[in-house]
Amino acid sequence: MKFISIFYGLFLLSVLGIYWTVNLANIRLWILLIASLVFYASLHIQYLPLLLALTFINFRLGLEIGSNTSPGKHSQNWNLSNEERQFTQADWNQRRLKVLSIGIGFNVFILLGSKYINYFLTLVFNQPTNSPESLIKLVAPLGISFFTFECIAYLIDVYRGATATTKFIQFATYKLFFAKLISGPITRYHNLAIQFDTLRFPSIDRVAEGLWLIARGAVKKGIFADNLGIFVDLCFGNLQRAGSTDLWLATFAYGLQLYLDFNGYVDIARGSALLFGLVLPENFDFPYFSTSIADFWRRWHITLGDWLRNYLYFPLGGSRRGLMRTCGNLLIVMLIAGIWHGSAWGFIIWGVLHGIALAGHRLISVLSDRFTILKSFWQNPLGIIFAWFLTQIMVFTSWIWFRLPNLQDSALVIQHLWGHGGDQQFAAKVYIEALNMSQYQISYLLLGIALLMSISYAFKREMKLEFSWPIKIVFVPLCFYAVWLLAPEGSLPYIYFDF
Repeated sequence: MKFISIFYGLFLLSVLGIYWTVNLANIRLWILLIASLVFYASLHIQYLPLLLALTFINFRLGLEIGSNTSPGKHSQNWNLSNEERQFTQADWNQRRLKVLSIGIGFNVFILLGSKYINYFLTLVFNQPTNSPESLIKLVAPLGISFFTFECIAYLIDVYRGATATTKFIQFATYKLFFAKLISGPITRYHNLAIQFDTLRFPSIDRVAEGLWLIARGAVKKGIFADNLGIFVDLCFGNLQRAGSTDLWLATFAYGLQLYLDFNGYVDIARGSALLFGLVLPENFDFPYFSTSIADFWRRWHITLGDWLRNYLYFPLGGSRRGLMRTCGNLLIVMLIAGIWHGSAWGFIIWGVLHGIALAGHRLISVLSDRFTILKSFWQNPLGIIFAWFLTQIMVFTSWIWFRLPNLQDSALVIQHLWGHGGDQQFAAKVYIEALNMSQYQISYLLLGIALLMSISYAFKREMKLEFSWPIKIVFVPLCFYAVWLLAPEGSLPYIYFDF
């Protein structure tokens, strides 16, 4: 069941109708849970038992970690000396840490197993298309990366002192909520649990905002991302024949496609959740207007960046143990971010490049604090523009390894980015037959999309302007009509469904 389809619209309306006709909170959770299972079953029913098992195991692990937080619960003997009591407390903390370690190890094993089993079986059988491929599909459920990261976050939060839930249905609904199940945003249990306990029918402006987010997300995905994807696939699917200009255009087009595709998904997810009275976290904040790579990661895939900071970077020591240790921590964090995305070497290189860029930014920040002239340069308009240019060049070129994780393909693109003439027959088939647009028109299209993003950025971030709810309601049917009219036939799958 695709987000941009009449089936999803009917599904959403049907579930909402049943959901809000019931007054009991527990029944609403059951309705949402069953609807989420139906939604996932429409995509890959064979993975449901695995997801349910993982949900139950993490629920029990959370209870086990949370049950050992109070020494008074386990030590009713008030004759214990202070020394004995401290020893008992340390023993309980050790047990909790062991359970947490088991839980993290279990989830990491599931994540790496699902991501890397294809790679390992290829090594064993030396043929990636052998019969074991059917086994790969059995252990690689959609959304497993987001699913396991949420589980790890929950277990660590409980270990740090948050209350372990005793409500399995509520926990299962949180884990399997269809709006965020496949591609996030990554959500903490306790943030959503509070909302489950205080559900209210959304106000008219909340309803308008939810519908507007869904419509806006459909436009981003259906009109912009999917049409850009056609051009990107044609160029990156014919690397030997594409020229340098084609590859540069495809590189920038892919950067926009990835952003609009993923951001469009999150908009629809957040809009759907709002109609159920639930608020999911934002995942993007105009990342292509960042003036540093650190700023980019505060704006791009915000919930992943938040997870990496809170559950990896800070436990490693963050920036508290010297400059070199900080740079090392940044490299480790981004390497893991690359591994999280997939098993191919391209994702590893992408993560390492971002780690090096973050470490370089940290070094430049330290130098800027020491040298006034350098600090003044980065703060004046010319320095800001230069910083933005460097950041975006780094981000967009690094997407090459993200789009082409096979090292031979990505290396070929890098080699052909300068001074490589394209095949004239290829150009005719791509620009004339397939797209009916010239290279110049493609360039203008990319600039037009960038201009629209700039206008949106100026309205929201600089001028603090938002449409009122009546205007949003008016735009909703217009957006859906535009998608029906302008979206290409055969919608492309969401890119982050692969992660």
